[in-house]
Amino acid sequence: MKQGFDFIGNSVVYFCHDGKGNVVMAKRSQNARDEKGRWDIGGGALELYETVDQALRKEIKEEYNCEVISYEFIGFREVHREIDGRKTHWISLDFKVLVDVSDLKTNEPHKFDEVKLFPISEMIREPEQVHSQLPEFLEKYKDRL
Repeated sequence: MKQGFDFIGNSVVYFCHDGKGNVVMAKRSQNARDEKGRWDIGGGALELYETVDQALRKEIKEEYNCEVISYEFIGFREVHREIDGRKTHWISLDFKVLVDVSDLKTNEPHKFDEVKLFPISEMIREPEQVHSQLPEFLEKYKDRL
């Protein structure tokens, strides 16, 4: 059975920033599960017996090579999507995370072509270039980011 497809999946989604008006984003590679070539803020599934704190820190380190300085839970979303003709259902726990970007890089080149900092004001210029869930995330939390 597969999380998100056969039963409701749980994930952490993180809006990582440097505290200076920049946000970390990754460009999904052609090997990514979906949304190939699109920029995303990041997220990962919670594993059985893993705490939310452990998942958040692990996923950020795995994807961006960054250490978490502090984080704030900003809310949750129910995410209903369709991937390759199959419906998915996820509960997303959403966080604003201050990270140390001094060693920023992609630790998962098989999933991401590039990881970099964007000024928050420029992160969504072209909606077709970002993950389909990002506009909703930004709208929901615009007063908290």
